[in-house]
Amino acid sequence: MMIREPSRDFEDEEARIRASYKRREKADVHARYSDDNPAHILMTRERNEAVLHALQRIGLPEFPGMHVLELGCGEGTWLLEFIRWGVRPENLIGIELIEARAREALYRTGGSVRILCRNAARTGLPDAAFDIVLQSTMFTSIADSALKAEIAREMVRVLAPNGTIVWYDFRIDNPFNRDVHGISRAEIFSLFPDSTIELIPITLAPPITRALAPYSPAVCALLSRVPFLCTHYLAFIRPPSS
Repeated sequence: MMIREPSRDFEDEEARIRASYKRREKADVHARYSDDNPAHILMTRERNEAVLHALQRIGLPEFPGMHVLELGCGEGTWLLEFIRWGVRPENLIGIELIEARAREALYRTGGSVRILCRNAARTGLPDAAFDIVLQSTMFTSIADSALKAEIAREMVRVLAPNGTIVWYDFRIDNPFNRDVHGISRAEIFSLFPDSTIELIPITLAPPITRALAPYSPAVCALLSRVPFLCTHYLAFIRPPSS
């Protein structure tokens, strides 16, 4: 089920984000993220293993009993991962601003996941309802600092006691996409004040990975352990009430 709800807040920023994704579609970058691209496979595997290891260490409920919300769910890639990990589709919700991407997420998940087409600052969901609230490469697409702050507050509001916010996003600007602005350690801490935050530099710079992955995944794995070569932060955020 997909529910579309227009937002009258942050209309200019919403229009800017939609336009940036239109430009991205025209640039035809989807091949970089295809399931048969060696670099994409390597980066996804590393990220997923790190997420699974951390969630097990944190001690969240078993996946079948989890309730998970993804903000900026795109075409549903993370939602499918959570289903593979054992989360029941009826316990998953995705929020996506861009209607075409929301429809693709609905299609890819077989209509089994609730997809809401709306601004992530206004989810309309109950307080304290989710064990995991995830955002992946959404915040760096937002230029409006007030909108980022509102979304962060919304993530905390809907997070259940003892729940965890999972964050995966660029920590540096993307030189190949002027609409993506990295979010620093200091900004993450300012968005979630008084929270317990574990930050992990992750994901070897994609141009390096794309050059090396077809020939030596082992070298990529070795280089990805060097923090200054990593372009993203994987963060696990636990607000004071969690």
